Amino acid sequence: AGAKDDTFSVLDLAEYTKNRPWWRKIFAPSSGSSAEKYNVATQLVIGGVTGWCTGFVFQKVGKLAATAVGGGFFLLQIANHTGYIKVDWNLVQRDMDKAKQQLSFHTSGNKMPPEVKSRVDEVIIFLKKNVILTGGFAGGFLLGMAS
Repeated sequence: AGAKDDTFSVLDLAEYTKNRPWWRKIFAPSSGSSAEKYNVATQLVIGGVTGWCTGFVFQKVGKLAATAVGGGFFLLQIANHTGYIKVDWNLVQRDMDKAKQQLSFHTSGNKMPPEVKSRVDEVIIFLKKNVILTGGFAGGFLLGMAS
């Protein structure tokens, strides 16, 4: 009496991937290296444009940071000279000596912590897989810094 008609729709994966947005194809978790997906010219353009943008922003932010640090140092020197603040130079010297000792202690072993080493290894693997993209990025970054 109550026969149920089960119908299923078929999902065509080829059509599904054609209709996916381009950013999903590029940034998918299993997207692989760019050398497998794009030709040399495309990799150079992508690396160059992203490098130029990064270099341009880095240059502007760097100038702003340098101005802020220099201006702050200048204002502190004026405040110290006019007597608004007093600097305990002996305390500054002791703190600098402590920092030097800690720095020499950490660098004397010449061993990287395992978490840093694993990150460095990941970066090296990425750079080896995407040499052209990385070269375009480096060139674009230098152009962005110069502009």
